[in-house]
Amino acid sequence: MLFKFTLKKLIAGIFGLFLLFMIGSLLFFNATPVDIRVTEPVSVPYSVTDPQFMLESNQISGRAWTMGNQIEILKRGSEIFHAMYNDIGSAERSITKETYNFYGDDVGVPMAESLAEAAERGVKVNFLMDFIGSTPAENGLFDTMRDAGVEVERWRKPAWYQIARFNHRTHRKLLMIDGRVAYTGGANTADPWLPDHSDGGYKDYHFRITGPAVNELQGAFSENWVSSRGELITGPEYYTNHDSEDGLAVQVTTSNPREGQKLVRTMMLYAIASASESIRIGTAYFFPDAQFIEAMLEAANRGVQIQLLMPGENIDQNFVRLASQSLWGPLLEAGVEIYEYQPTMYHAKMMIVDDYFVTVGSTNFDNRSFRLNDETNISVLDATFGETMASYYLDDLEDSERITLEQWENRPVFDRAWGWIVARVVGPYL
Repeated sequence: MLFKFTLKKLIAGIFGLFLLFMIGSLLFFNATPVDIRVTEPVSVPYSVTDPQFMLESNQISGRAWTMGNQIEILKRGSEIFHAMYNDIGSAERSITKETYNFYGDDVGVPMAESLAEAAERGVKVNFLMDFIGSTPAENGLFDTMRDAGVEVERWRKPAWYQIARFNHRTHRKLLMIDGRVAYTGGANTADPWLPDHSDGGYKDYHFRITGPAVNELQGAFSENWVSSRGELITGPEYYTNHDSEDGLAVQVTTSNPREGQKLVRTMMLYAIASASESIRIGTAYFFPDAQFIEAMLEAANRGVQIQLLMPGENIDQNFVRLASQSLWGPLLEAGVEIYEYQPTMYHAKMMIVDDYFVTVGSTNFDNRSFRLNDETNISVLDATFGETMASYYLDDLEDSERITLEQWENRPVFDRAWGWIVARVVGPYL
């Protein structure tokens, strides 16, 4: 009897372990996208100013460069939301909006009211937001919009039967009005972005765009609207002809974990490999994969000046900062300049190469943005625009502390240990 009882326990234990393994595997592979990405070093025999860069990047990044665009650079929350409200208030046909964060009395409420007023006067309004990113919002905001006729979609609500919903988020920040003007950049639709950064508001950059790139951004929104609703957005109220030929060359790049194509990461690797003089990176979170770090080191070793700007102690998720610090050693040894922004949370996401190529959008320089989130960036090829963005970047460095190799080596033991643990346990998901 004892043998039979022990055998039953042994069989039950083996079955339990097998079941646990199967469940764990199911959770892991449902929460992790198929990984199709560049893993070998990228070699480019020309710079971002060479016409070949534009020609090849048309194919590499998945979308064509559009000509004749105009961009207004918005550097403060008050500028960003004031411009948005003005354009929403003058909308006649359509408004499409996608964001990660949506909440707050100072931003969420006015935005909901502005969109509701537009819907009430007959404008077609489609608002797609991430479910987790909009959880702080009061339910009354959704009622206000839906009652007015706004098509509201809170996307990827977590569910036990679709584990990927916990991990895959839409992190895009898009707003298009009448198919004629678009906004994108790093700013969410939430209260921390409204105050000036000198008053504690998040430091960020956002673009107001007119020209044919608006149709490209509309197409990016349409992709996710189809994914969330199964509804295709069509018609001249959404897509319009843009006849201007004078203006900036702009390319839209999108990433989607379901596609498995890490196109924003690919575009950035291609630009880094094309750098001949300088690379300036600004990001809210810095925790890329080993291949990306190697690309930065290769650029530094061939004489490219690299500056990396991130939040300091005012970061909203300090564990990410500590994990990021665990990667800094080889970069500092190679001469990469690392800075931490001091006044407030630095939330911008940009890269400037040779003060000629500029990419700005929703993409952080971390694994989450590169592998797991839906992201959208716009890139610009223009010397004047590049120099302007570089001047803003250098202004931000004036409000930052440069981290030396000695400082990094002498950081507190707790910071070292906790950063090491976080980096290795959840690093691929940061």
